[in-house]
Amino acid sequence: MAELVQVSITVAAPPAAVYALVADLNRMGEWSPEATGIRWLGGATAPTPGARFRGTNRVRFHRWATMCTIETAEPGAELSWTSSTMGLPVALWRYEFAPDADGGTLVTESTEDRRGALVKAFAPMATGVSDRAAHNAEGMRQTLERIKAEAEKAPA
Repeated sequence: MAELVQVSITVAAPPAAVYALVADLNRMGEWSPEATGIRWLGGATAPTPGARFRGTNRVRFHRWATMCTIETAEPGAELSWTSSTMGLPVALWRYEFAPDADGGTLVTESTEDRRGALVKAFAPMATGVSDRAAHNAEGMRQTLERIKAEAEKAPA
């Protein structure tokens, strides 16, 4: 069974505004302590189901890339993508946006580990991460804190 890790945060901004920040995947390197950037593939320029991008990542001196495919892109509600390496599944990443009673948004970031035995065996050498679930939970917490800070900035 795939291991699921999820972290939530409440953001004082409406779901559509928070979704717009997250869906600008070109900015993911600003939010995530591991992801360094993306490059859209096949003419895609934004998340729509089936769109593909190459994601680049870094942990200390370890660097690697994954191929990603958008699964869901529902503005103000959900954004998700699958990632793979060398054609083998790695994970499903998902952001869910739920309105709260105060006009803000409960944002939940989750990842479902879909790695098989081969990828799990080589991943620590490639990424420098031995406990992927704990590492992802901490990275997701930092990512959501940074998104919250950006979303809650007072307009200039």
